[in-house]
Amino acid sequence: MASRALHPGGAADKGDTMSDNNPFSSSFGNASGQYTQSVQYGGGDRAKVALAEAPAAADLIKDTTTAAFAADVIQESRRQPVLVDFWAPWCGPCKQLTPQLEKAVKAAGGKVKLVKMNIDDHPSIAGQLGIQSIPAVIAFKDGQPVDGFMGAIPESQITQFLDKVGGKGNGAPQIADALAAAAEARTAGDIQTAADIYDAVLEQAPETIEAIAGLGEILFEAGDAEGAKAALARAPEDKKDAPALAALRTKMTLAAEAAALGSPAEFERRLAANPTDHQARFDLAMIQNAQGLRHEAADNLLAIIKADRAWNEDGARAQLLKLFEAWGMTDEATLAARRKLSSLLFS
Repeated sequence: MASRALHPGGAADKGDTMSDNNPFSSSFGNASGQYTQSVQYGGGDRAKVALAEAPAAADLIKDTTTAAFAADVIQESRRQPVLVDFWAPWCGPCKQLTPQLEKAVKAAGGKVKLVKMNIDDHPSIAGQLGIQSIPAVIAFKDGQPVDGFMGAIPESQITQFLDKVGGKGNGAPQIADALAAAAEARTAGDIQTAADIYDAVLEQAPETIEAIAGLGEILFEAGDAEGAKAALARAPEDKKDAPALAALRTKMTLAAEAAALGSPAEFERRLAANPTDHQARFDLAMIQNAQGLRHEAADNLLAIIKADRAWNEDGARAQLLKLFEAWGMTDEATLAARRKLSSLLFS
């Protein structure tokens, strides 16, 4: 990979001629991401889950040498983005830029690391990267240089650069990986592990809506409605209407309504006697939904819509839309019923 073209701006030239060859595209092997959260299945009463603690400021910033460059930059960048600040003691703009870089990296809370290299003591790496003036900052990801700038730039531009190479959000990559691990555990039926992961995420990032909703769903499906309500209450005020939380509330409301209806046998008997008893069919659909019979519930509501769209002020269609919200827009039952509804309404 050829080194990225960098454009000087306020940089201090040392005047040395440096090679523009970049050996890093092949010398250190293929990129392989390594995530900082660990999930251990089994082994005790509860699965052990740990999200990496936010690194201390001292761990985010370090000086490096030619010998340590591979470990400090190439290997480390396979875990998270690493900025390399090439500087020298005689460089005035370096003295202005470096403190601003350090401040911005500390404020970013661990989404990037900063490695500083004195080119007077260690000139070979800068030469291999084709750096001809300093200060120069190169961002590495997955063992490769991916972006950079030269010269002392304003603090606001430094922050924008960090957002660009590190991604917005404190610890967002590892949280996303943890949420994916929780979803995988739920799919595999390992509910306890999924719950533990959601708990760990919320300890680190309490406003993570996906974790709040996921934990609430697990508690509700386990029969702990009060626990699910408590989970929902953890959402920040400005995010309480997020779709995932609204879907859980709708699911809980529908379940409560179905529980109040009692046994489905009575409604099945009524329908056998009178297939046009729309209220019986409506109530049976609610119970079927609570039983997890989504396709059956949708079909009963669709039957009402087909027979009498105006029944109960279009109540069957309104209820079907509530089911879609509770199931999720990509659920198989939602997609199938939506196709049928579209055929009924627009054929």
